[in-house]
Amino acid sequence: MTGEAAGRNAASGEGSATQAHSLTSRIVILGCAGSGKTTFAHQLGERTGAPVVCLDAIWQPNWTKDDVPASRTLIKDTHAGETWISDGNFALATFDIRLPRATLVIWLDRPKQYCAWRAIARVFHPGEPHRIGDLAKVLRFIWSFDRINRPLIEAQRIVHGPDVPVVRLKSNREIAAFLKSSGLNRIARSS
Repeated sequence: MTGEAAGRNAASGEGSATQAHSLTSRIVILGCAGSGKTTFAHQLGERTGAPVVCLDAIWQPNWTKDDVPASRTLIKDTHAGETWISDGNFALATFDIRLPRATLVIWLDRPKQYCAWRAIARVFHPGEPHRIGDLAKVLRFIWSFDRINRPLIEAQRIVHGPDVPVVRLKSNREIAAFLKSSGLNRIARSS
């Protein structure tokens, strides 16, 4: 079964419980800024019982390239377990650590306008780590994501996780269906 086919089976609830468990034990969630990666990761974590690792929370805003080794050490530590949901791209800095152990990649393929709206709205939420001062930079990132970042992320995904199944979710309806799918049994119960 190809990676994309296996991922579709997990989303649709097809396949055995063992196959579903193996697909949902170590998940990498990818997507553009504002696509809802963190929100989805937490929803998936609640549904499966797997711990959520948010790469934005690991990488500190004041860090520089000199801090990459420390960041990689933290990423190795947080991805050492048998179950996790890893939210974030950071392809060049982390895919060699995360993808060889991943059992499923989920791409949130949301339209640019949706991502931009979410990026703008989130800076006004209390306690939100994203800041209004960074908004122009984030919006430029969103607008150029498909042209610049997506090809880089896909190339690194193929290098470091060519056999990892991929599920692409493009709408709230597809996300809701994936979260409700019978293939997402609580990991804690099936471990």
